[in-house]
Amino acid sequence: MKAIKIDMKEKEKLEFTRNVGFIAHIDAGKTTTTERILFYSGRVYKLGEVDEGTATTDWMPQEKERGITITSAATYCKWRDYHINIIDTPGHIDFTVEVERALKVLDGAVVIFCGVGGVEPQSETVWRQADKYKVARIAFVNKMDRVGADFFKVVEEIQEKLGATPVAVQLPLYEEEEFKGIIDLIKMKAIYYSDELGINLVYKEIPQESIELATKYRDQLMEKLAELDDNFMHKFIEGKEISEEEIILAIRNYTITNKITPVLCGSALKNKGIQLLLDAICNWLPSPKDLKIVKGFTPDGEEFEEREISSDAPFCALCFKIFTDPFVGKLFYTRIYAGKVSVGEEVFNVPKKVKEKINKIVRMHANKQEIIKSANAGDIVCLVGLKETVTGDTLTDPEYPILLEEMHFPEPVVSLAIEPKTKQDQEKLLTALRKLADEDPSFRFTYNRETGQNIISGMGQLHLEVVVERLLRDFNVKAKIGRPCVAYKETISRHTEAVGKFIQQTGGRGQYGHVVIVMAPNQKGRGITFESKLKGGVIPREFIPSVKEGIMEAAEAGILGGYPVTDIKVTLVDGSYHEVDSSELAFKIAAEIAFKEGLRKGGPILLEPIMGIEVVTPEAYLSQVIADLNSRRARITSISERRNVKIVRAEVPLGEIFDYVDVLRNLTQGRASYTIEPLYYEKVPDQIMAKILGK
Repeated sequence: MKAIKIDMKEKEKLEFTRNVGFIAHIDAGKTTTTERILFYSGRVYKLGEVDEGTATTDWMPQEKERGITITSAATYCKWRDYHINIIDTPGHIDFTVEVERALKVLDGAVVIFCGVGGVEPQSETVWRQADKYKVARIAFVNKMDRVGADFFKVVEEIQEKLGATPVAVQLPLYEEEEFKGIIDLIKMKAIYYSDELGINLVYKEIPQESIELATKYRDQLMEKLAELDDNFMHKFIEGKEISEEEIILAIRNYTITNKITPVLCGSALKNKGIQLLLDAICNWLPSPKDLKIVKGFTPDGEEFEEREISSDAPFCALCFKIFTDPFVGKLFYTRIYAGKVSVGEEVFNVPKKVKEKINKIVRMHANKQEIIKSANAGDIVCLVGLKETVTGDTLTDPEYPILLEEMHFPEPVVSLAIEPKTKQDQEKLLTALRKLADEDPSFRFTYNRETGQNIISGMGQLHLEVVVERLLRDFNVKAKIGRPCVAYKETISRHTEAVGKFIQQTGGRGQYGHVVIVMAPNQKGRGITFESKLKGGVIPREFIPSVKEGIMEAAEAGILGGYPVTDIKVTLVDGSYHEVDSSELAFKIAAEIAFKEGLRKGGPILLEPIMGIEVVTPEAYLSQVIADLNSRRARITSISERRNVKIVRAEVPLGEIFDYVDVLRNLTQGRASYTIEPLYYEKVPDQIMAKILGK
């Protein structure tokens, strides 16, 4: 696939493209705002409502029932001369990975705040995610019609809680405490709406009682721009007239470089402020062209490499999401950074080092598909027909490979056991779980041989509820859900010697096996190790592997609760044999008998998995977090500080933190987060062991 030369029209098209995400705390109004944008831009002709389950981008049955966004929905619209690709993201913390992968491929974001709730916990999370990817932002303070809405308080919180530099470019306009319109601080005009649908905007002079406030905030806007721009500063100080175009251009320059965040206001539900928000998206958020280059590495990952964001550069794209459509198969959501791609072409998957053929290209409008023949730099489309590609893979021109930076996803923190109701459902279950894991990198599944359970893991209770619903409804799998067992293990606490004899006499040839073993506690994590120290051929060499096999099989289930046995060093020191009756089977059984005897005599103890946990919490909740961890038998190993949050690291038994995700949210009003990883196994305290074993 050669680099493609294009005409000036396509270059202009890139400049008039906007790739925008709507991000916010749950229930701030992202989906309602998206719906209004689609309506005013002519993309849909009837307004859908979240509460009625008719919103365009909440199309999954689970979203309609709950009235929340679960999966990022991609759509697009046209406004003025601009083509706007939109991704509406979830606001619930369980689906934060959807926000993460959307921000990875977007150029700009509209952060929506509730006029009453202000900067809420998940607002902080999505803001930090946008910081991580250096995404340019504008803020939209929604729900200005609600009782208790306070635009100025929200602007203040954006500065204090998020460390941003918000500049108001609009103010809400109230008449007798009713939200009537918006004051435009650039035009210095009041904007009213002459109809309920908010289609007709009427510009009037700012009411006399609001002039002083509008002038104050207009001056603040101009002062902030003057601080950043010397040319602006001179004009401002000298009292020269500054045109509307100059102000818009200055705001654009400093929004793209994340030096300011323009703040707009409105009420999506009451159809106010949406056209102005569309104008702001076009005026102030970057085009793909503004980002100039995309950074990556050579295919071996050794050296940095850059590629120009242009339609005449070699093809380069990132697959950021996969979704399984029941009719089309897998849809590979892809952001094209450079070049052009057409149906039937081969592209190179750089991480997998394989060529993939594109059978179809579609532009998504929520769950509806529009088939297109080709796609260019700046487009967000779905590719169909790829076989080896997974989320986060780079696709390029085979002759010009470049490896884009990988996407990193958080580890799952909550698990459930799931069991098929029948043997026929087992294969269906595994197939469905594989498809769901392909779609969602924060969802994992494993088969635990020790407890005989399928374990599904995700980011929270709601996340797993939705997964289970999809298994039952979308994939028609009949399954039972339960709490997973902790994978306890057993070991011994002291040295011991044990004898195992298996002697069986029948009418014909009998069975004879006799072993003497020494068992001792092994180093943590070493498992069962076996060594023979026999001298003088007391047991023929050919029977020694059978002794080891018997010990390993006996270690699969201990004597306390039938849990696997670990961390024991077994040494074969003596025994005897019979020239006729001894056999491999006899020595294997003798070894099993000796091992069980050694477990009984060696002071058997129960081991539990210990997890390393890292909790990131605002300082206000530090004492509650530590007190709760202490109640869960945790050992605090360190407390450190990062910016304005505290990091608590601890070691805690797995059995104590199954419900931790919900407890932590309640303790910290949803403002803390945590990650866990397995560390080692450790002895269970006697009183806890008695509970576990039911004694």
